[in-house]
Amino acid sequence: MYVQLSGMSHASIADVLVFRLQIRLIVLLLIVCSSGYSLLRDPHHNKGLAFTLRERDAHYIRGLLPPVVMSQELQEKKLLHNIRQYQLPLQKYTAMMDLAERNERLFYRLLIDNVEELLPVVYTPTVGEACQKYGSIFQRPQGLYISLKEKGKILEVLKNWPERSIQVIVVTDGERILGLGDLGCQGMGIPVGKLALYTALGGVRPSSCLPITIDVGTNNEKLLNDEFYIGLKQRRATGKEYADLLEEFMSAVKQNYGEKVLIQFEDFANHNAFDLLAKYGTTHLVFNDDIQGTAAVVLAGLVGALKLLGGTLGDHKFLFLGAGEAGTGIAELIALEMSKQTKAPVEETRKNIWLVDSKGLIVSSRKDSLQHFKKPWAHEHPPVTTLLDAVKAIKPSVLIGTSGVGSTFTKEVVEAMAEFNEKPLILALSNPTSQSECTAEEAYKWTQGRAIYASGSPFDPVEYNGKVHVPGQANNAYIFPGLGLGLVISGAIRVHDDMLLAASEGLAGQVTKENCEKGLIYPPFANIRKISAHIAANVAAKAYELGLASRLPRPENLVKYAESCMYTPNYRTYR
Repeated sequence: MYVQLSGMSHASIADVLVFRLQIRLIVLLLIVCSSGYSLLRDPHHNKGLAFTLRERDAHYIRGLLPPVVMSQELQEKKLLHNIRQYQLPLQKYTAMMDLAERNERLFYRLLIDNVEELLPVVYTPTVGEACQKYGSIFQRPQGLYISLKEKGKILEVLKNWPERSIQVIVVTDGERILGLGDLGCQGMGIPVGKLALYTALGGVRPSSCLPITIDVGTNNEKLLNDEFYIGLKQRRATGKEYADLLEEFMSAVKQNYGEKVLIQFEDFANHNAFDLLAKYGTTHLVFNDDIQGTAAVVLAGLVGALKLLGGTLGDHKFLFLGAGEAGTGIAELIALEMSKQTKAPVEETRKNIWLVDSKGLIVSSRKDSLQHFKKPWAHEHPPVTTLLDAVKAIKPSVLIGTSGVGSTFTKEVVEAMAEFNEKPLILALSNPTSQSECTAEEAYKWTQGRAIYASGSPFDPVEYNGKVHVPGQANNAYIFPGLGLGLVISGAIRVHDDMLLAASEGLAGQVTKENCEKGLIYPPFANIRKISAHIAANVAAKAYELGLASRLPRPENLVKYAESCMYTPNYRTYR
């Protein structure tokens, strides 16, 4: 059923959308309710013991459940108790994924109400271990697998997915999963986890989310020799073979789902990530979370930290360890924000930002041998080979780690930062926690409790000299769910850098005075849905301002509109 929505009032559009939803629900119920047994095994509609006696009679469930009727709240309490009994994070992850396959609404209710406790379970750091062992724990497909065997048939494969109205796709080729390297087809845990957060934190309807893994092989010898590996057992395709498959995929997605479907690239290796973003950024609604999402959340943290450090971004010097997707993406967004604030050319603001890669400080004498995305950061300076020497030479006020290598912010490096900064800002962003450049405890201990610290994966609070320090978490989950919601509610057709700046501003604006007094540069995750609504409103406003929004007319109050569009996982009453 198709209805032209342009030119209609918000009330009329809402009526049409409600009508569509009612028709869809009726059709689904006609299909699944012909057998109560089928209804209990449909995760989208199953309520388990929450089915009332009247519903059990109406839908042929009586006798298929024990006689007790249990509220969603009590089900949630029981499940949280059960999950807390597990000792290993991977056991908790498996229990949560099993719940998602059994009762979708209860899964999201549990995750939303206990986000600070369960976010590390369904996403980083536990999802990294889940990807490493995905072949062993794999039970049911949770997304689409598109391999080289599907070349020429990708459109047909997309049509095999049961949902037709897709708004967000998260896709990976598994070559650079977190800081764990090439996990091939087993990288599917990342798109599944990301999209769970799109729904729980950003309110994007789960039926409109699609996780996809592009399987072009793996160069991981351990996986190639693993009898339980679930992907293609061949070396990675490269060059034209790889590019042609991605081209067919991108064209098929647009053909099947339209211009406004958001395609989020996730955990592609550097040599492909930048090229894919540049190639498809002008023809599709695409976003790379490793390059752009990380940049937006770090920039928000830096803006929040200024309330503790004082001054403006332009008053500070930044030194990065790591010059890949995350490092250069963050650096560029900082430079763009400084340019916006000072009206200076971005080429000028980049000079406050220095990067160290595996060969040392990136300087102009190395320019001929650098990859293209590193060249803008090659400044005039004598060669420096170690991070410690770079810290001593540049004297940065902010040290940012995106290296993917653990324990690289050594005691000497952190102590050097503390020598010339009263409050050194240290962001150890590599995931999972095992790859963090330094721990929260190390940062506070080596700076005598003066550091302002945030990491990519969560660390527990640290007590030093009688004071409890609460480390921040520069988690992309602060940004991408709200950004995605903003793109969806505005009907955006492209992602612009100014939308990323708007997302950062929306997040930074949620940092309160009370947060700052605790040394926090990010707001608590407990408020994430409110935060996401504000980010979505900022992003949508920018889309309208830039003429990139297609959903007209523009709502008067974008925050309230964003909140009204957010999915809530409360049980429905079946008649």
